[in-house]
Order: sequence, then C-alpha cells, then structure tokens
Amino acid sequence: MIRSMTGFGRGEAVRNNRTITIEMKSVNHRYCDINIRMPKVLFHIENKLKNIIKEEISRGKIDVFINYEDRSDKANSIVYNSNLTQQYMDRFQEISREFHIENDIKVSHLTRYPEVLVLEDQEQDDEEILESLAEESLRMALMKVKETRSKEGQMLKTDLKIKLEDMLGYVDDLKTITPKVIDEYRIKLTERISELTDQALVDPERIAMEVALYADKSCIDEEIVRLESHIVHMRDTLDADEAIGRKLDFISQEMNREANTVLSKANNIEVSNHGIELKTLIEKVREQIQNIE
Repeated sequence: MIRSMTGFGRGEAVRNNRTITIEMKSVNHRYCDINIRMPKVLFHIENKLKNIIKEEISRGKIDVFINYEDRSDKANSIVYNSNLTQQYMDRFQEISREFHIENDIKVSHLTRYPEVLVLEDQEQDDEEILESLAEESLRMALMKVKETRSKEGQMLKTDLKIKLEDMLGYVDDLKTITPKVIDEYRIKLTERISELTDQALVDPERIAMEVALYADKSCIDEEIVRLESHIVHMRDTLDADEAIGRKLDFISQEMNREANTVLSKANNIEVSNHGIELKTLIEKVREQIQNIE
C-alpha cells in the first residue's frame, strides 16, 4: 500500500502507577532519520526503540518525544550517606581542637553539606517494566502514524493516477499531431518554392529530401513510445504493496528527460504546447512523489 511520509501518532501505556507517553511525527526525507528525545531512565533502550521503528518505516524524518511519569510510592527515596557524614564530623572535631573553638554543628547544618542526603531513583529493579511500557506505547504511536501515512498516501495515489491519465492524453494527441506536422511542412515548402521559382523548376525529389531531413530532425516517435511506457510503468507501480518512493522518483526523472527531448525537437506550435503541458504535469508529479515512502 502506498504511504505518505507525513504522519502523526500518539501512544500511552500505564502500569503500576507508571505512565509512558510517546508522540511521533514524521515528514519526508531521503532516508530513515530517527531522532528520539527521552528521559535518561530510558537511555538504555534507545537502540531497541529505533530498531522497532525501522521495522515499520523505511523512509522519513521521524521525531519521537517520550514522557515518563511515576506516581508510585517508591518513585524516589532519600539516602543518608553515613560514611561521608562521619568524615565531616571528624574534620569538624579536628578543627575545634586545633583552634580551641566550640563545635556548634547541628543536624540541620550537617544535612546541607554535599552528598550527606542524596535523592535517588528507585528504578533499577523496574527496567523490565519500563522497557515493556515504552515498547507498548511506541507500537501504539507507530500504528497511528502508519494509519495517517496510509490515508494520505491513498489521496496521493488517486491524484497521481489522474495526472498520469492526463499525461497519456497528451501523448495520444502527439501521436496524432506528429504525422500532420510532416505533411504541413511538405505543403508549406512546396508553396514557398513555387512562390520564389517557376513551378516547372520545382524538383519533387529535392522537396522529398528536404522533407525527409526535417522529419528526421523533428521525429519524436521514440520519445513518445518511451514516455507512454514510463507513464504506464508508474501507474502500475502505484499499485505495488511496498515502499515505492525512490522507484517513482527514478521513473519521473526518465519521463522528464523524454519531455525535454520532445520540446527540443518541437518545430510546431502544437507539439511545443503539448510538450509544455507534459513538462508541467511531470513537475507536479515529481513534487508529490517526494512525499511518498
């Protein structure tokens, strides 16, 4: 199924008063570029989360925002560092004896010194729970991102098929116009020569040779065949059940090359106008293809 590279999704998982919320947004990008912003308690599973995303999304710039909330009773605890506190007290006693001053240190003073009381996270024993919550939330967000990308992808597919049918219409017109261009040139050339010379001096073989040279220079039969082939190929590719963005981009480049050749050979206003319309449609198609995975 064709998918756009633009999407948004949100997932939330809750267990044991712990909540992990993940929001994802994706935009078009040449490769798969993943950027995750998360609390440090989840740093150890960053690579795992990226691998999960890569299993589901092959292209796009993906920003992931992870929020962790812990309302459990043992979320944090205050730890008393007894060894360090004893060292502080020993130093104070030494100062008091050496300078003959009173040691007036109170508990309230002591607790202000660095590392005497430390606020510690109590998540070391909950890594498995956090990993499970993060994965559950991520997969929910991924599912919604894929839904939005698929929905927009179907809209792109419909629009692209309309444009491709319009392009085929211009190609069919060129098939009809091209033979007429040669006949018109033969008539105009004959009339022009007749105006400038005596009718009896007009050499049919010379005219035929000039017409043949003109036809060779302005012939776009091969370009028309290739253009039609590329358009049909792109139309069929749109129905493929895989990531097709890069393939479509390559086909559009080939289509653009053929349209340029048609314009360079155009010696007729109708051919030129049709070539311009084809170029315009191809540019519109290429623009939309840039957002297809």
